[in-house]
Amino acid sequence: MVPTITAFESSPDRGRGLARDMRVRWALEETGQPYEVRLVSFEAMKNPAHRALHPFGQIPTYEEGELALFESGAIVFHIAERHAGLLPDQANARARAIMWMFAALNTVEPPILELQTAKFAEADQPWTTERLPLIKERIRTRLGELAVRLDEADWLDGGFSAGDLMMVHTLQRLKPSGLLDGYPKLAAYVARGEARPAYQRAFAAQLAVFTGKN
Repeated sequence: MVPTITAFESSPDRGRGLARDMRVRWALEETGQPYEVRLVSFEAMKNPAHRALHPFGQIPTYEEGELALFESGAIVFHIAERHAGLLPDQANARARAIMWMFAALNTVEPPILELQTAKFAEADQPWTTERLPLIKERIRTRLGELAVRLDEADWLDGGFSAGDLMMVHTLQRLKPSGLLDGYPKLAAYVARGEARPAYQRAFAAQLAVFTGKN
């Protein structure tokens, strides 16, 4: 059965591949799985029908038969477990790839999201000017630690995995801030992810939503 995912009808990222449905699209492309996309407006995301799929009124969601999932990390993990291409066969390597998925979401992404919130949602608040340097320093700490671990390797642990997919997409969210430029190994790591044919197909599909409405 071909799964259906949801995505923004009008994405705030203007087609730059930063919305979280990109992670799911990329995972499906890496594993060679067909999928359908249902576009939802911001208004529709708050309606009962969508909240039945995603209780927090966000995207993406994933529907396949009787299975309905939300949270991009959970969806990518489901895809990676069911289809070859994103998790190693060897048990310990597989566990480490899953570990890096959690590291991307729980350790690296939170201060990045905090930066975006401070710059956009809270830009007019009196505390933002003082908070921004602190947030950026937390991000730099994480980037420095990650760069040391990556060192000269192409990927985080052997071959490309779901852990890399999640980490690359997490780091992409820093590109508008310029913070990634200070870490050439990580910038090159992101570029390798973006060069993968599966990523290119997923990006083109997400961009087409934006360009098709302009």
